[in-house]
Amino acid sequence: MTTYEAAGVDIEAGERAVALMKDKVARSRRPEVVDDVSGFAGLFDASALRGYERPLLASSTDGVGTKVMIAQRYGKHDTIGIDLVGMVLDDLVVCGAEPLFMTDYIACGKVVPERIAEIVGGVAEGCRLAGAALVGGETAEHPGAMGPDEYDLAGAGTGVVEASAMLGPSKVRAGDAVLALASSGLHSNGYSLVRHVLKDVPLDADLPELARPLGAELLEPTRIYSLDCLALARAAEVHAYAHITGGGIENNLSRSLPGHLDAVLDRSSWTPPPIFEVLAGHGDIAQPDMDRTFNLGIGMAAVVAAEAADESIRLLASRGLDAWVLGEVVEGTGRAAYR
Repeated sequence: MTTYEAAGVDIEAGERAVALMKDKVARSRRPEVVDDVSGFAGLFDASALRGYERPLLASSTDGVGTKVMIAQRYGKHDTIGIDLVGMVLDDLVVCGAEPLFMTDYIACGKVVPERIAEIVGGVAEGCRLAGAALVGGETAEHPGAMGPDEYDLAGAGTGVVEASAMLGPSKVRAGDAVLALASSGLHSNGYSLVRHVLKDVPLDADLPELARPLGAELLEPTRIYSLDCLALARAAEVHAYAHITGGGIENNLSRSLPGHLDAVLDRSSWTPPPIFEVLAGHGDIAQPDMDRTFNLGIGMAAVVAAEAADESIRLLASRGLDAWVLGEVVEGTGRAAYR
């Protein structure tokens, strides 16, 4: 007799994974979350939006790319979910939206309950750090399509912003200061190039430029900026944010500028963390390609009124986030570039 399990799908393993992750998911709960006894949907009490005059819902979806392959090779699965949250929910905060809730999707070749629970635990921890709730998700077993140790994950998030408080290019003015908010490392972009450049270097290698094994450095979780950016927008005159992901600093910051203004950036204002030196050296990567591929130590940029720059840097420092003046906004054609 042929069974689903004989085809490679273990329903009981999936149920064990759900049981193992339950307590971790609960730590991301917000008061607006409503329990759905059936478990088929995540519910969020929209009456919480009554205090808004014109609430705009913001939505984002993303994954973590080939960084998952590093996690699989290194055997560390408890932080890749934090990366997912950073990629999804920090896109929402760019327009000033408060992240409300998120769902995730994990596809794998074989459900190993403990591993799935570690992955989802990371997603739940990321949601907690972003002030959002993880309200649901799905784990799908794809035997034959993926190897037993392979998996991929993606997610979608929803947030809300008052229409009159929405941030973006329309609020940017000539003379504004551009602030750099430090990244925790590579975040989740450029890993196809990372894997190509370092393909012959063991993940447990101790490189002289790094203070820990290479694999640990590459798996440093993405910094989640949501609560920091929301706090800054409440306390200072913020005009725009730019999430520095694929495409690098110049390309992502250009998206937050109006067509008649430029951001002139000062490359001498910071020194990229050592991991970027490692990549450039091992791969003989030219500076333009480094600029286009990696965040180079800047995970978010904030465009603020010039007179608010010092106050903003102090506030972020009080929250444990290094920030500095990266450049200024001038008349131009809608581009960010180094002077």
